[in-house]
Amino acid sequence: MKFKDQLNRIIHLKDTPKRIISLVPSQTELLCDLGLKDSIVGVTKFCVHPYHIKTNATIVGGTKQIHIDEIKTLNPDIILCNKEENTKDIVEACELICAVHVSDVFTIEDSLELINKYGVIFNKPLEANSIVEGIKNEAHGFKDFIENRIELNTVYFIWRNPWMVAGKNAFIDYVLQLNKLKNSYETENRYPKIKLDNSTNVTDVDIVLLPSEPYPFKEKHIKELQTFYPKATVMLVDGELFSWYGSRLTKAFEYFKSLHLNIEKNQSY
Repeated sequence: MKFKDQLNRIIHLKDTPKRIISLVPSQTELLCDLGLKDSIVGVTKFCVHPYHIKTNATIVGGTKQIHIDEIKTLNPDIILCNKEENTKDIVEACELICAVHVSDVFTIEDSLELINKYGVIFNKPLEANSIVEGIKNEAHGFKDFIENRIELNTVYFIWRNPWMVAGKNAFIDYVLQLNKLKNSYETENRYPKIKLDNSTNVTDVDIVLLPSEPYPFKEKHIKELQTFYPKATVMLVDGELFSWYGSRLTKAFEYFKSLHLNIEKNQSY
């Protein structure tokens, strides 16, 4: 069998893969939702959904550093990577072991393409179609919900010390656009570092979002950031629902609705 991944690389498979290693947390969750949990033999330490997956599969490192010898011993049929999450060196090292599929997701359409492709590769077309249709229905309902809401200037932090935010050319930026949350760093590429100090007093930002991952922002950071953005509403948000692009999208749009209602409530005070 011959397939193309999302980098248009050709992948050759003798048969439907039975032993899968996933080096991407959101893709691990997707595999499980496709009914492939028992075929997953290796995952990263960041693969936390479903919660029991790391008791069923071997941890083979993180997303940026892997234990290549451990991966070899697992004798995988396919290794699943992502252009942003995993390095080129990781992909090339894994290719010496078996077939490697690399995803590249910037939009919902990219995500739906990936889900359908997994449905073909792993012989789960009905399961994949069910997830795709569920996401499409949720996205359609959200489009009606968001249509008449005003655009809000937004900063989405991803790290502290150094301070880093989401810029353009990232899935998070696409999700912000869906939510009519205008990215204040839309001219900066990917994840720029920014400087915040005693002289910082930004008054043209409406919303500051502090996600649960990759940096685990807490309540104490709301007060810290509020000093730099005195007129903004500073909120904790679920980072997975802004950055995970697999089957978790089925849960994202209801969350976004509740988030907007909370924003409107806070801004009405």
